Amino acid sequence: MRFPRLAAVAAATALVLAGCGSSEKTVDQQPQSSDGALVGVTMPTRSSERWIHDGDNIKKALEDKGYKVDLQYAENDIPTQANQLENQITKDARLLIIASIDGTAITTQLQRAADADIPVIAYDRLIRNSPNVDYYASFDNFKVGVQQATSLLTGLKVLGADGSAGPAKGPLNVELFAGSPDDNNATFFFDGAMSVLQPHIDKGTLVVKSGQTDFRTIAILRWDPATAQKRMEDLLTASYGGARVDGVLSPYDGLSIGILSALKSGGYGTADQPYPVVTGQDAEVASVKSIIAGEQYSTIHKDTRELAKVAVDMADAVLRGDKPEINNDKDYDNGEKVVPSFLLEPVIVDKSNYQKVLVDSGYYTADQLR
Repeated sequence: MRFPRLAAVAAATALVLAGCGSSEKTVDQQPQSSDGALVGVTMPTRSSERWIHDGDNIKKALEDKGYKVDLQYAENDIPTQANQLENQITKDARLLIIASIDGTAITTQLQRAADADIPVIAYDRLIRNSPNVDYYASFDNFKVGVQQATSLLTGLKVLGADGSAGPAKGPLNVELFAGSPDDNNATFFFDGAMSVLQPHIDKGTLVVKSGQTDFRTIAILRWDPATAQKRMEDLLTASYGGARVDGVLSPYDGLSIGILSALKSGGYGTADQPYPVVTGQDAEVASVKSIIAGEQYSTIHKDTRELAKVAVDMADAVLRGDKPEINNDKDYDNGEKVVPSFLLEPVIVDKSNYQKVLVDSGYYTADQLR
């Protein structure tokens, strides 16, 4: 584990001798003063409102603790994010918080950070194939997928609201969408969802008429809504002449909006042909409004205020030479190491509870959802 640089060789030596009698770095050493230290924060894009909230929340919380912040957005361009990290390292950032675009594409920059003794916190998306990731702050992403699939089954009435067997016996036609293949979270979402859906597919309760159930086939690169819309249009044309789509597993609200647009163009959204049950994630304003209007069925709420707080508390502890709090040290293997993690709990949101979960909690105001 790497920790912040010591102020000077003489001071470091004195502190080491006093603290542990060894020249090796340990958690007992006192780091260079972190007062006013620069923290580099890189987010994937401003095109998703959730990343804007994440960046703003992290920046404010770090500044409230007295740190300087270099907040950058890469607009889903991998070379841009790599350059932003290079610049932050050059600017002598003392710690990096990274929500990666491609969790395998920044190993060179991470090695540079390691060489400069700059700790790295992976934010929401696990950074893969590098030993130079110190901590991971995220949600229980496998559980997100479980919740998406559960809400799909609830909306289809295969399950009751309490999780018991519902009245619907099928066969019900569903289609599956997955997230970007270069985002490590996308596989967790998919695996979690399929752990719930596969038994119902095997029994014939659910039927994927397109036959497309393989992750690589259904994945949407860069979580692009237009790509999801086009795929849904193609599915309707190829597989649903005269048949109805009953449900769509969508892993993200942006994709859900594109999917619903394709469905509307295909004749859904009327009294005679209501929309299928469509899931989502991130509780973005447009999708919450869609849920209220009876279009999208559900979303998964991940409170970015809490995630930002966890990441900032991690950063603050590391910069002060302490060990941050974690609650998982076994599940998030990035291909080089198991990354110590703190995982938060996601929440299913639908028309029945959006007021309590999103408005009463202060995440959104009622006016924002009108």
